[in-house]
Amino acid sequence: MKPVVIAVAITGSVPRKKDNPAVPITPAEQIESTRQAYEVGATLVHIHVRNDDETPSSDPERFAAVQAGIAEQCPGMIIQFSTGGRGRDPSQRSSALYLHPDMASLSTGSVNFPTIVYENHTSLVEDMAGKMKEFGIRPEIEIFDLSHLHGARQLADKGLMDEQPHIQFVMGVQNALPAEERLLDILLKEAKHRFPTCTWTAAGIGRHQAKVMNWALVRGADAVRTGLEDNIRIAKDRLAVSNAELAEHAVLAVERHGHRAATTEEARALLGCRPIAPVQSM
Repeated sequence: MKPVVIAVAITGSVPRKKDNPAVPITPAEQIESTRQAYEVGATLVHIHVRNDDETPSSDPERFAAVQAGIAEQCPGMIIQFSTGGRGRDPSQRSSALYLHPDMASLSTGSVNFPTIVYENHTSLVEDMAGKMKEFGIRPEIEIFDLSHLHGARQLADKGLMDEQPHIQFVMGVQNALPAEERLLDILLKEAKHRFPTCTWTAAGIGRHQAKVMNWALVRGADAVRTGLEDNIRIAKDRLAVSNAELAEHAVLAVERHGHRAATTEEARALLGCRPIAPVQSM
């Protein structure tokens, strides 16, 4: 059976405790929520950090605390930092990359979001890509628009990333890419044209999460993404009780398509991350 990476986006920058009490905010909550998801099969965690008032933060100390806790409690799990821009000073979006996470998200162009323009100027994108390369961090290219694939191609042509990026199509954000199956086919065809050996996944936002995951699995995606960042509900009338519950549903979706959740070793190999460091004997 084909191994598929289960990625869990635990917090994000938008949902608050008032929306779902299970959203983990403090580093301790984020570490515990990740551990629970890891135990049911998640092998990649996507991390945003928050201030105590739940607003988005770029504080490297918070990223470091979450990173250390996850590395201890979830051996081998791929740790991916967000460099996303909602509520964060652009100059600080890459401030934690010196901590050498395994991966980091990278948006290669601007796009409309429900209440803001998510601005990613070319100079900012190139600066973040350069830091990821310097620190040996694998980028996950976030695609909110077809042109963002061309932006990624330009980064590769400039030597700022390699020819096998991990690409994520984000579908269902209001004012950006609609969650329409035919659009995923267009995006995937263009991605494979620009980067024939890329790995890929697709994320559906909110009520679109399950159907986009199924579309991706039908098309042979290398990973699926779930988590409270994207979707706070299990059903229209019920909130998810944890990131682990959403991860369990993702594992079941993978299995329904005849695949299985990847191990940490498989996930790292598949996405080109550093192998797990061997334990040093005393």
